[in-house]
Amino acid sequence: MSQANPLREMNEEQLQAELEQTQQELFQLRFQASTEKLDAPSNLKKLRRTIARIKTIQHERLLQAAGAES
Repeated sequence: MSQANPLREMNEEQLQAELEQTQQELFQLRFQASTEKLDAPSNLKKLRRTIARIKTIQHERLLQAAGAES
């Protein structure tokens, strides 16, 4: 959970920007992997997990906002 704390402190715009940047990095690493020039294959897993953390935080905030409206 300690890796999610800096993400939780971001506002929605920052979180969305981080998501887009991470997805772009993942795309570039996948491209490198397909051309067999990937230096650290473990980075693919790290980026996928970071994307999952960001999406989880966004979903939690969406549920909180929906709960607050009710």
